[in-house]
Amino acid sequence: MLKNRQEFLSYKEKVEKAYEMQQRKIIVCCGTGCVAGGSLDVYAKLKELMEVNGINVEVTLEDEPHSNNVGLKKSGCHGFCEMGPLVRIEPHGWLYTKVHVEDCEEIVEKTIKNGEFIDRLAYRINGEIYKEQEEIPFYKRQKRIVLDFCGKIDADSIAEYIAVGGYTAAVKAMFDMNGEQIVDEVKKSGIRGRGGAGFPTGIKWDTVRKTESDKKYVVCNGDEGDPGAFMDRSIMEGAPHRVLEGMLIAGIACGADEGYIYVRAEYPLAVTRLKNAIKQAEELGVLGENILGSGYSFRIHINKGAGAFVCGEETALINSIEGQRGFPRVRPPLTVIKGLFGKPTVPNNVETYANIPNIINNGGEWYSSIGTPNSPGTKAFALTGNINNTGLIEVPMGTTLREIIFDIGGGMKNGGEFKAVQIGGPSGACLTKEHLDLPLDFDNLKKVGAMVGSGGLVVVDEHTCMVEFARFFMHFTQNESCGKCVPCREGTKRMLQILERIVAGEGRDGDIELLLELADTICNTALCGLGKTAPNPVVSTIKNFRSEYEAHIYDKKCPAGACSKLKTIEIDPELCKGCSKCARQCPVNAISGKIKEPFKIDLSKCIKCGSCISACPFKAIKEG
Repeated sequence: MLKNRQEFLSYKEKVEKAYEMQQRKIIVCCGTGCVAGGSLDVYAKLKELMEVNGINVEVTLEDEPHSNNVGLKKSGCHGFCEMGPLVRIEPHGWLYTKVHVEDCEEIVEKTIKNGEFIDRLAYRINGEIYKEQEEIPFYKRQKRIVLDFCGKIDADSIAEYIAVGGYTAAVKAMFDMNGEQIVDEVKKSGIRGRGGAGFPTGIKWDTVRKTESDKKYVVCNGDEGDPGAFMDRSIMEGAPHRVLEGMLIAGIACGADEGYIYVRAEYPLAVTRLKNAIKQAEELGVLGENILGSGYSFRIHINKGAGAFVCGEETALINSIEGQRGFPRVRPPLTVIKGLFGKPTVPNNVETYANIPNIINNGGEWYSSIGTPNSPGTKAFALTGNINNTGLIEVPMGTTLREIIFDIGGGMKNGGEFKAVQIGGPSGACLTKEHLDLPLDFDNLKKVGAMVGSGGLVVVDEHTCMVEFARFFMHFTQNESCGKCVPCREGTKRMLQILERIVAGEGRDGDIELLLELADTICNTALCGLGKTAPNPVVSTIKNFRSEYEAHIYDKKCPAGACSKLKTIEIDPELCKGCSKCARQCPVNAISGKIKEPFKIDLSKCIKCGSCISACPFKAIKEG
């Protein structure tokens, strides 16, 4: 255990030298996505083959350092999930994509032994090979600050984290700054909460710092429940010590001696790595009692949530930590005044805390120079949907949707046409072609009725029905409503019923107006922020795609051809040869006719299963 600042600096110098001596490094992505694709087997096979070939393998910096050794790392998410499992080769910065166990022998023989690049494992666009990770368009147009260590260091090693500068910000805050100075630096940075609402972090911290109390708490919200969102999960998996360090600095600034991380139980890898990180930090002496002899103590606990979306709302989360049901609380009093166990509490999400060490080390002005004046810094987004390059990205605030979707995301999959993107999850809204050049920041999104949210971006093409899209999000929100307040509990249920009728072809005149009326009531009367924003996807799709709603209601047609109950199957009499194959395949005997004459479909019997379409050898049967 390190007993003082000098011992920390000596340890830092030691692991820095060991890290630098590992001139050659093989970094295997072991984030959840790549693990699901078999990256742990790739790691094990590489280790086995290197040992068999007499190559000195270092898996930790505590091993005896030697310049000929090869460092083999299990890193967090590299971000380029579409191309996983990923392997990065240092010092070249090469990236191998879609690596499988059978590729390991070639990697050892050609790359590790002889320094050769393997073209077939490279990422390529239109035949052009990209060797270096930073030159791949997906990465080149990003600015990775929070995600910088994800994919570059061993996610389970406190030694590597310190070797690349970890915990130096906490030591600086502990020994060279007081609470007021720390908070002032955070205020100068202009950082706003990355969990959704975008409230200025410095104001939160300052309020807790100034509030008199015998006990204060720091709470980290890792309850990431938005469909398609995995930013916080990847940060906790890939850089757990950075989250702990941010919380530690918050504790120093505000006078708290205890912190809680609330993580979804569905994130087992994040939980495991956070637990390991806390254990390592306590054993080394940078967490726990009398940290580095400073007289300051800070402990961090992990609470696993049961997957309730409402527990992403800070007061419901606090109730859950306390052992109560995850219901939101009426405010005031505010959490910063009366939060966890009735004491002043700093509540921020994972990404916010992960930004803090860089702000303390580099200064608030450095951070505020990135992004836009009112929304400084970067934002991590999870890019999913009908897009070529899905994955985890980080860009400066103010980056446009066009840059994210077409430059970083590589455009629409299978040559589709961009239709919309849902931003901010179930609490957000959909943006369309007219918003492609809108700079994404808190204020611009608010002006168009959307929000950054936690950072999920779900991109859809022309084959997506926007009414069904809204129904999906409303179904999610209604299922996740905690039921405490009537507007959310009953209002979302009623909205869902209307949407389900519309996509089933049973929409009625006045449904659109009723949806908007219900949405307005819920937004203005629901208890918590999640309830107030629940109707957003419906309101935004009506605003931008009203004609689709009208087509469903009045024409009984789905313009995108996606709603099965509104599909029509017809036989083209010009193409039908009367072979009867369609009739023989129909499970409900809805097709009739005479041989060598055009057959017909009884639409009242047709269940739209599509069996006839696949059976017709003349492509005479079409879906409309």
